[in-house]
Amino acid sequence: MEDIRKAAVVIIGGGVTGLSAGWWLARDGIDVVVVEKGTLGAEASGRNGGGCSHHHSPLFREEQRLWPMMDELLGYPTEFRPNRVRLARSDEQMVLYGRALTNAAAQGFRSEVLDAKQAQELVPLAGEGIVGGYYYAFGGHANPHRTLQGYAWAMQDHGGTLLQNCAVTGFRRAGGRVVAVETERGAIACDHVVIAAGPHTGRLAALLGADIPLAVARAEMIVTEALPLMPLGGVDGNGLYGRQTLRGNLAYGGGPHEWLDLPHEGAPPKPSTPLAGNIARRVAELLPKAAHARVIRSWAGVIENTPDGRPIIDRLPEPDNVIVATLSSVGFGLSPASGRAIRDLVVDRACSFADLSTFRLDRFAALEPDWRERLGWLSAEAFAHRQGSAV
Repeated sequence: MEDIRKAAVVIIGGGVTGLSAGWWLARDGIDVVVVEKGTLGAEASGRNGGGCSHHHSPLFREEQRLWPMMDELLGYPTEFRPNRVRLARSDEQMVLYGRALTNAAAQGFRSEVLDAKQAQELVPLAGEGIVGGYYYAFGGHANPHRTLQGYAWAMQDHGGTLLQNCAVTGFRRAGGRVVAVETERGAIACDHVVIAAGPHTGRLAALLGADIPLAVARAEMIVTEALPLMPLGGVDGNGLYGRQTLRGNLAYGGGPHEWLDLPHEGAPPKPSTPLAGNIARRVAELLPKAAHARVIRSWAGVIENTPDGRPIIDRLPEPDNVIVATLSSVGFGLSPASGRAIRDLVVDRACSFADLSTFRLDRFAALEPDWRERLGWLSAEAFAHRQGSAV
C-alpha cells in the first residue's frame, strides 16, 4: 500500500495527551498527524473524573495557568469550573488531605481549612459524618468528552489530521531514526514521532528496543441521576475523584484498582458490578443526602501506571527522534501543560516552562525485573498462577 502522506510529526494515541500535543504543534503551523487505533478517548481519557488539580507535578503551575483559558484557546467548550473541595470523614483523612494544602501553598496557591459546618454549607449533599475539609482555590474540573473533542477539532482547525480506527503496526528506521510509522492504512513518512498511546505505549516502544515499565488497571466510573446543583461541583474525598456535572449528575470513580495483564488488547473492559457497587457505596458515605439517587450509567476503561506513579515524558536515546509520553493515570488534568511540554521537546528539544527531569525514563534503569510482583500489581490470573506455583 502506498504511503498516505508525509508529516512533520506523527503522534500515536488519540487520548488527551496526544491530542493536546497535536493541537499545540498544529497551532504553530507544524504538519501533524494523530493516529488512533480506535476512537478518540475510548480508554482513560474519556473515562475519568475530569479533575484538574495536580499540585504534586512540575507541570502544576502551567496546568493552573492554562485551564481557565482553554475554552478561548481551543474555541470550543470544556465545561471547566475552577476550585475544589475535599471532604474528610476522619481526623486521619484531614491530616492526609492537608498535604495538598501545604504543597500548593509552597507554590503560591491559596487554600482554606474548613470545619464541619463550613464544609456542609459548601457541599449541601454532605452529611453529619464530615469532620471538616479543605477548600482549594486552585484546580477545578472539566468535562472529559467535551475537552477531548475540543482538542481534536481545534487541532484540525489549525491543519492537523486525525486518523481514527487506524492501528500502528510498526516503524521504518534508517540512520538511527524513525523515518515512517506503519499503520493499517499504509505508512506515514515523518521527521518526529510521539508515542502517547496510554496502556499501549510500552508495547509500541518495545518495537524500537525501549523498555517502558507500565502496569495497566481498570478505571471505572459511575453516574447518578441528576440532583440539585451544589455551589461547587468539584468535591473529592473518601478515596473518590469526580464532579457534579452541569446537569446535576454525580460522576465518580476511585478504584480499587483491578490490575490487568500487559499488553492490554481489544476493547476496553466492561463495567464490573462489584467495583461499581464499591464506588457507589463510598459516594453514599461521602454524600449521604445523595444516597437515594439511582446509578444510571457506569463505564470502564484502562489506565497505565509507572512503578513510581509519576509520568514519563522523555526523548528516547535511540532513535532520538522519538518522544515517549505516558502520564501514569493523571493525564486529563495535566493535558494542557503536557501537550505544550511535548511540543517544546519536539520543536526545541527542551521544555521552556518546567523542569521535566523527574519525568526522565532513565530513572528506571536499575528497576528490578519483578517490580510488579514487589508492588502487588498483578492481575487476578497472574496472582492465582503465582500462588499455584508457590504450592
